[in-house]
Amino acid sequence: CHGDPSTSRRFLILPSLLSGRVYVVDTAKDPRAPALHKVVQAEDIAEKTGLGFPHTSHCLATGDIMISCLGDKEGNAAGNGFLLLDSEFNVKGRWEKPGHSPLFGYDFWYQPRHKTMISSSWGAPAAFRTGFDLQHVQDGLYGRHLHVYDWPGGELKQTLDLGSTGLLPLEVRFLHDPSKDTGYVGCALTSNMVRFFKTADGSWSHEVAISIEPLKVRNWMLPEMPGLITDFVISLDDRYLYLVNWLHGDIRQYNIEDPTKPVLAGQVFVGGLLQKGGDVVYVTDDDKEEQYAVPQVKGHRLRGG
Repeated sequence: CHGDPSTSRRFLILPSLLSGRVYVVDTAKDPRAPALHKVVQAEDIAEKTGLGFPHTSHCLATGDIMISCLGDKEGNAAGNGFLLLDSEFNVKGRWEKPGHSPLFGYDFWYQPRHKTMISSSWGAPAAFRTGFDLQHVQDGLYGRHLHVYDWPGGELKQTLDLGSTGLLPLEVRFLHDPSKDTGYVGCALTSNMVRFFKTADGSWSHEVAISIEPLKVRNWMLPEMPGLITDFVISLDDRYLYLVNWLHGDIRQYNIEDPTKPVLAGQVFVGGLLQKGGDVVYVTDDDKEEQYAVPQVKGHRLRGG
């Protein structure tokens, strides 16, 4: 759509993970009072595509909307794929070619100049919708792979196994510069930021770029607490990466001007389980119990992850 003056960015697309619906909100008629424009029903999606549990949405240059779906309507991971809605928000079909759906899905990002889309792999909806259970990881109900697709053809070209350092890869971000062939994925359970990149032969590879060590804790369900990286963003000039340590409660800023060697540049605590006043403490190397100070905003304690 870029450069086409007849198009406008007026709709907010809200995939709803558990209900399976997709809500379309008009933000242009009255920006101060966004209004519901349309609801794409889960039954319609399931009937026409077999998909359920929608997560990430992107608008494509064709005017279609593409949404990753994490399973079928029963929550089986093997049923995942990519939903296409047309510009009127009607169910159009699936994006990927038949037989090119990997076992797990989650987020995705594409880089057209490299004719590539990369998606990540959270887990089976039937497992995570009832709450996280560590045993389900050992049972194989969660992912550790990146999936490399031909763009825009929808053919699965390569699968990268991130191994034990890349459990539960969630958010995927390429650098914004469309000529660059590198990006990152946050691996929640192992709290590693993995960099993916194109190699000399045109295939894709990966390496751990940032590793956040777990903290020794007391009064928690495990003796060690991972940071649990959830979301992250890259600044528009591709200089900084900001990530969220959901359990520890801090947001970190890394300088990524050299994408292979991120450098910690800033850190702020805004919530988490280790803040002062809570029950959980972390234990220092000299066996002292500590907690993090979290600022108040207008007299209110921040409760964010």
